[in-house]
Amino acid sequence: MSNSDKARQTILIVDDTPENIMILMDLLRNQYTITVATNGKRALQLASSGTPPDLILLDVLMPEMNGYEVCSQLKADPRTSDIPVIFVTGLSDESDEQKGFDLGAVDFILKPFSPSLVKARVRIHLELKKHRDNLEEIVHERTRELVLTQDAAIFGLGVLAEYRDIETGQHIMRTRKYVQLMAEQLKDHSRFKGYFSDATMHLLINSTPLHDIGKVAIPDVILQKPGPLTELEFQTIKQHTIFGKEIINRIEAGMSDKSASSFLRFAEELAYTHHEHWDGSGYHGLKGDEIPVSGRLMAMADIYDALTSVRVYKSAYSHEEALKTITEGNGRTRPEHFDPVVLQAFVDLCDTFRQVSSGRS
Repeated sequence: MSNSDKARQTILIVDDTPENIMILMDLLRNQYTITVATNGKRALQLASSGTPPDLILLDVLMPEMNGYEVCSQLKADPRTSDIPVIFVTGLSDESDEQKGFDLGAVDFILKPFSPSLVKARVRIHLELKKHRDNLEEIVHERTRELVLTQDAAIFGLGVLAEYRDIETGQHIMRTRKYVQLMAEQLKDHSRFKGYFSDATMHLLINSTPLHDIGKVAIPDVILQKPGPLTELEFQTIKQHTIFGKEIINRIEAGMSDKSASSFLRFAEELAYTHHEHWDGSGYHGLKGDEIPVSGRLMAMADIYDALTSVRVYKSAYSHEEALKTITEGNGRTRPEHFDPVVLQAFVDLCDTFRQVSSGRS
């Protein structure tokens, strides 16, 4: 096949009458690549295998499977649903046309053929398909660019917060992985049925770097203090959740496209609620289901990473010590702090958490 043939748009002609096929081929073969099916079953095979045709000219009255049945199956299959279908028929009743349009056809051509009409209808619908395909490609590319920009912006802001807290190291990457592991573990759980869609998973996981963005507003003398904090200093540290929410709100308010700012919703939830406790004893007193799912996951990821990492005020716990602290409590951290379902997911995943913590995953 020559390059010019490859560049041509393809038309699938479906008709059980050889004479009709020959007439249409003679009209169109000089401008388009033509494939032919003489029955509905073969038409469906050709349309769904390899490169689909750009347009289908479909006879209505055929044995075994008529054109309406073929069109119905084409529109029900995601692989072929976007192919424009023009019915070619001797049926001229208005109800026949309406049935075809209801099934998703784009046009009707009545037999006997008018050569100029056939060419004009085919050309128009192929041009429409070309423009639609180009538009979809542009929208897909712009959407991909937007998602990449959003992800980069979120990660960059998260790194900014980490720069202020020099001993957190790979905290952002580890907590992101912990949240991802738990979300994947829980996506089919009855408690969260329908919550973890693909879009939600993407936004949630990629928003985790912003959970500590509010620390940029905490003085270094408190943030990097090697010893125990005074009560006043602890109250100041707690403000980072409020500062984080305010920072994200200000970013969102400055965005002219409000629909595009929706990607910040999870970031705001994470920043404000990752120190909430299931029993209501957290920073802002949210309790149980009042705490967003994102905050519950982040709370578990954050405390495990804090326990197993070196801080200016403490040495790192072993994985076993961290697991015991979370599941049994040590006075400061208690199992009642966590959503029981999230806690169980953590226990089920503890070996994988250990691998992430040790840098082996």
